[in-house]
Amino acid sequence: MQPLTQAEAVARAALVQVRSYRVDLDLTGTPDGPRFASTTTVSFTCRTPGAGTFVDVRAVALEDARLNGRGVDVDRARWQGGRLPLHGLEAENTLFVRAVMECTNTGEGLHRFTDTEDGEVYLYAQSFLDDAARVFACFDQPDLKAPLHLTVRAPEAWEVRANGAGTRVAPGRWEFTPTAPLATYVVSLVAGPYQVWSREHDGVPLALLCRRSLAPYLEDQAPEIFELTAACLDHYHALFGIRYPFGKYDQAFVPEFNMGAMENPGLVVFRDELVFRSAVTEAERERRAVVIAHEMAHMWFGDLVTMRWWDDLWLNESFAEYMGTRVTAAATRFTQAWTSFAVGRKNWGYAADQRPSTHPVAPLEVPDSAAALLNFDGISYAKGASALRQLVEWVGDDDFLAGLRAYFATHAFGNATLDDLLAALARASGKDLSGWAEAWLRRPRLDTLRPQARLDDRGTYEAVEIVRAEPVEAPAARPHRVGLGVYDSAPGGGAVTLRRRVLVDLEPAAPGGRTAVPELVGTAAGRLLLVNDGDLTYAKTRFGPGDLERLGEVLPDLADPLARAVVWSAAADLIRDADWPAGEYLALAVRALRTERSVAVLEDVLHFTAGTVVDCYLPARDRRAAREALVDTCRSVIDSVAGPGPGPGQGQGRLLAAARGLISCAQQPEVRLLRDWLDGRSVPAGLVVDPDLRWRLLGRLVVLDAAGEAEIGAELACDPSTRGAEHAARIRATVGHPAAKARAWKTVTEDQVSSVRLVAATALGFWQPGQDDLTAAYVERYVADMPRLAADRSPHAVRQLAGAAFPRYAVAAGTVAAVDQLLGRSDVGPVLARVVVDAADDLRRALAARELHQASHPGGWPDPPPAGPSATDPGPPGPGPAGAEPVSG
Repeated sequence: MQPLTQAEAVARAALVQVRSYRVDLDLTGTPDGPRFASTTTVSFTCRTPGAGTFVDVRAVALEDARLNGRGVDVDRARWQGGRLPLHGLEAENTLFVRAVMECTNTGEGLHRFTDTEDGEVYLYAQSFLDDAARVFACFDQPDLKAPLHLTVRAPEAWEVRANGAGTRVAPGRWEFTPTAPLATYVVSLVAGPYQVWSREHDGVPLALLCRRSLAPYLEDQAPEIFELTAACLDHYHALFGIRYPFGKYDQAFVPEFNMGAMENPGLVVFRDELVFRSAVTEAERERRAVVIAHEMAHMWFGDLVTMRWWDDLWLNESFAEYMGTRVTAAATRFTQAWTSFAVGRKNWGYAADQRPSTHPVAPLEVPDSAAALLNFDGISYAKGASALRQLVEWVGDDDFLAGLRAYFATHAFGNATLDDLLAALARASGKDLSGWAEAWLRRPRLDTLRPQARLDDRGTYEAVEIVRAEPVEAPAARPHRVGLGVYDSAPGGGAVTLRRRVLVDLEPAAPGGRTAVPELVGTAAGRLLLVNDGDLTYAKTRFGPGDLERLGEVLPDLADPLARAVVWSAAADLIRDADWPAGEYLALAVRALRTERSVAVLEDVLHFTAGTVVDCYLPARDRRAAREALVDTCRSVIDSVAGPGPGPGQGQGRLLAAARGLISCAQQPEVRLLRDWLDGRSVPAGLVVDPDLRWRLLGRLVVLDAAGEAEIGAELACDPSTRGAEHAARIRATVGHPAAKARAWKTVTEDQVSSVRLVAATALGFWQPGQDDLTAAYVERYVADMPRLAADRSPHAVRQLAGAAFPRYAVAAGTVAAVDQLLGRSDVGPVLARVVVDAADDLRRALAARELHQASHPGGWPDPPPAGPSATDPGPPGPGPAGAEPVSG
């Protein structure tokens, strides 16, 4: 389909104004087939009578199209391309379109899903980003908002929900109240034998929906979700001074959803993996809470006031990311949400902002809707949220909120731009924000902040500076308000705590990027001088030389979880930049994770260490020792937590996170242990071997060639759920046999019958560390096959499949050269190009990290003991391996 360009959207918005949509959908045939009838009546005005434009409609067939009572001359080629031309517009117009639409299995338009457990069919409409035209004829762009009046015919036993409040007016016939003006990309409905739970809070009707096979799980979790929803509603009402403006608030958990959730007003849709069917950690529950708060923030940022075009995506996602984390931390039991943001989401932003594909938070131009899709990344979410947190520090919270309230009041149910928001904030704060916006929102990449300190003879700071370095390729003159923390332990040892924090304003004009911190002169030096203490700004941070050397001693005793998150984030960035050997990071993880109390930090660091540091940044010779060390670390955590019946909370979460980490790093010596756990033997007290953990255990056994198809089939028979099917597809692709790899690759590149989610699961399992010889030929297959896949698939599907199928563990110069050839081809579209550019950058970083690691550990990791008479008598001191500290006796 031809993407809508920004120029076309501007021209169409200048010509027409939509008054209303009346849409009737007939879903009665969808239980048996993928097609449905869609009838749309659009009322709109034209500022230049006699002019022409087009309406968006992606139909299988157009049965009737009339403009102001006259038949529309249907050019088959044009409407099959997604556009129906309209000529001879009048001042007042009525367009009638009756079409046959097709359900999808890609999570776009009206998605159709058959539950493998009970055979029931479920539908949901996903109109984002420009897929509303797959459901009804419309002017599909964000600044042509209009009320929607929806009617639906469906099987009599089905529940149907939409943006407006619905009434079953006859068996199988539903009518929904007209909505407030909506952007087309947030129009939605769900239909099927959904189970419903209802409540009311402060006059707002609330409901939860999920498919029947998940109902027992949501039944148990509904009280928590309702509690979170109510708390977030109350907090947003207090912050914004404007009540939730869309009547009811339904939250539907739907299958095979592409994203985490979608902010459709009155009907928020979530991926139903957020209905937990197995044990989860408190960190995972916290992430669900943040998603709930994030989508609710969109009711104001995006739904009440909508961006005019996708160049202002940050008005939606950056604000929802910021407010979602802020409100979760302030209004729910998950008070450490900013710690999770610092160690997880923010690192997503840091990584994205250092790739060749980086872009500004608010780019000056987004040429078309296809390009807009590419900007839904860590920059628009995490970097934008971090910039807002910095802005709040600068202008003050009261003025920030006053500006937001004025912005909502001025632009309610309409559209706005970056300039509109800045004007409201400037009026409220009395500050000119144009320079801030230029530096933080219009320029890509990020600064690097480094502490420098000089001590006097007494061990106190004689001089302290923060040195700010701009990215050479994209200087931005960003101002920063940053915390500088001095951390120390009490005399005699113990916890390392904050002794003093100073807020420092780093001005762009500071000579040499150096800002003195006179407040710390005369202060006794600590064991850690931490830049960005409190995580108030968005920047790469570095350590002083002594601090970096002491991290292994300091980090395990560092009391503040947010400070630990900032340290871990900085350490990860060091090895991504090949400024610190991966082996040193690994040693730090092995030492510090044994006592890590934050489950969010433990999960994220374990995942990064095992999945990136070990599998990508270490050469094959060192992986066995690295995994042994991580297994030992996870055993240590399990032993410290496991006991008689640990209840839910941090202890239970640490146990589960460590068990998952052990499974992911297990090798041949652990095969017996994995089998015992799978069979219910020798399971640590408090650890529940439920379906999701069983699939993890079986998956690792298959990778270790200790299980195969018979065990996969037996497990799938015990768990025939959709998630079970996805687990089985992924694990089958990991099997270390040429025939299994050939079958998996054929599925990835040719299967358009199965859902995209199921095919993506196969792609995720295909590449495995240690199977290099088996999969080497598929590097060239990726280069050859992906352009064809991209031509046959939708942008969302390309993004999922090409990313999952990328040879991420084939870390070699030859892989980089091969994918570079792919980027040089003329048939590579923008979505595939973006996937490959980002993944190739990860490969280059992995190659650089391996080179530094091997230079630092020429004898292998961990460093071998020094040669000498014996282990207890190593001989005289002498220089150690290159880059290592001297060895002392």
